[in-house]
Amino acid sequence: MSTHYKRVPLFGGALVVDLPEKFADVRYVLLSAPSVLEQRSSHGTCAQRTLAGRRSTDGPKSGFANPARVRSKLRQVPDNQEVYIDKDGFTSIIFDLTERVGPRESTSLEADGQALTTHLEELVGDDADSVKVWNTTETQFTHLDLDIPAYTLIATQTPQSTSRERATVPDFTALILTLVRLEREGTDILITINVPHIKGEYDEEEVDLSLGKQGELIGNAVEYAAKIWETFEVKDWGLFKEI
Repeated sequence: MSTHYKRVPLFGGALVVDLPEKFADVRYVLLSAPSVLEQRSSHGTCAQRTLAGRRSTDGPKSGFANPARVRSKLRQVPDNQEVYIDKDGFTSIIFDLTERVGPRESTSLEADGQALTTHLEELVGDDADSVKVWNTTETQFTHLDLDIPAYTLIATQTPQSTSRERATVPDFTALILTLVRLEREGTDILITINVPHIKGEYDEEEVDLSLGKQGELIGNAVEYAAKIWETFEVKDWGLFKEI
């Protein structure tokens, strides 16, 4: 089945991108089990190095559960972040605006590689030892200038065995992390697709990244990432001046 996409404004419309129709702004999702929401977007961000992004004042979108029948939990999202979650699953897509890592002068592959590593380490925090990076590639965004560097890595994070005893803890979480380096604006844009693999929710025999077997969930996430690279646009560069 082909994925249907919708145009989504981010940070008050300063950025726009196409996301799958089944993904919803996490601030407006109504859930009967609050813990599920926390599980869906479990990775943190580099919150100590942020830009003050603008946020839309639109109210909750239509098409969600009736609030009279379900308890709601509205997740608090930092001003430098936009979070969208799969209403039918556990995958989340997170857009972060952070202060540029490293010097503001001309970039280099070495400096960009170190910045990507730094952002990944800060995303996973104390669990860095449980992360394996499978590949890293340069990335081209259709609507960004060719001289704006961007990179994407695919990694997996496997929780400690003691943590995995809880039923809601995934066997592992796949990460597709894209870094966009805006030199003139002194900003790094992070786009993270988190794909938790919870026992019983995926076919374990279909997933073995060491053999190139991504499985359905990671395959879908790679498709989402490619659509983001194709459709992401900056409509208002003044967003990055709001520090």
